[in-house]
Amino acid sequence: MFARTERLLLRPGWVQDAPALHRVLAEEAIVRNLATAPWPYRYEDAEAFLATERGPENPVMLVFLREAGAPRLIGTIGLSRRPGEEVELGYWIGRHWWNRGFATEAGRAVVAMARDSLRLPRLAAGHFIDNPASGRVLEKLGFAPTGEVVPRFSVGRGMVAPCRTYGLTLREEAEGKAEEAAMAA
Repeated sequence: MFARTERLLLRPGWVQDAPALHRVLAEEAIVRNLATAPWPYRYEDAEAFLATERGPENPVMLVFLREAGAPRLIGTIGLSRRPGEEVELGYWIGRHWWNRGFATEAGRAVVAMARDSLRLPRLAAGHFIDNPASGRVLEKLGFAPTGEVVPRFSVGRGMVAPCRTYGLTLREEAEGKAEEAAMAA
């Protein structure tokens, strides 16, 4: 999937993006806030991430800044589903571009994809409690705290850390059931 916002381009990653991905993500301050990225983050990790096959129901996109010249990779964003769990929004933005609204802007585009293209009824998300900035992004996107803090393993930290969970209803349950009934008729 692709998306274009006022300042950003979201597109699938290609193997040619490995040098830029590695350059932006190879920073412990970013990796420690992610569940699946290892630390230290090696070039081979960027290549493996980009080579991972993903279905259309689990889009993961690189986030490129479109201001002043050629687009520049600044992060990633996407949707994933762990077995038996809801579809989850995940993202990161390189440290140089923090506090400029890019995560929120990219998040709005992906939430719209989830609602309008993928027709998902709900999204989940979470952040490690020592990363409250991510919680502020989620709240700007309309996510509500579930009231739960759960243990979640962080590969980069090499340990379990407390994670605050959030949810976002995209389509009301009744709307989804009415559509299903109309399609079956």
